[in-house]
Amino acid sequence: MPGSLQEGDPAPPFRLVLPDGRSVSLAEFQGRKLVLFFYPKADTSGCTLEAKAFSQRQVDFAKSGTAVLGISADPPRRQAAFQVKHALSVSLASDESLETLKAYGVWVKKSMYGRSFMGILRTTFLIDGRGRIARIWRKVQVKGHAEEVLQAASALGSAA
Repeated sequence: MPGSLQEGDPAPPFRLVLPDGRSVSLAEFQGRKLVLFFYPKADTSGCTLEAKAFSQRQVDFAKSGTAVLGISADPPRRQAAFQVKHALSVSLASDESLETLKAYGVWVKKSMYGRSFMGILRTTFLIDGRGRIARIWRKVQVKGHAEEVLQAASALGSAA
């Protein structure tokens, strides 16, 4: 159900595939803060700007003890090409099964030009070191977003 997760809720567990074929799970980030940014489609204009913005601030996120993971339904091969083409330093994960997208409430009915379809609502979650959702940004506007998330992650403290 879109928007059913609230700040303070436990983050839904996940296991996703990275472009190199390895898997990544929520459990691997226990004790660290994690930014999950869900984006509609690799290598589209808004998604590229967003992934680049998070990549440009990767060092600052690391200094604040925060990992960053981008998630879309694109297959790992497309994620890999996206990462290489734009020299992205953030990790990207594939959720082709849509399981994680649905668990986080970002797989929603959308409409464009009078046509309805299912797709990813650009949304970001900041998860604290205990695995709880500290902040949620829904219907993200890309410009300035990575900076806002970095400020929130930095303000959250180390092992909140």
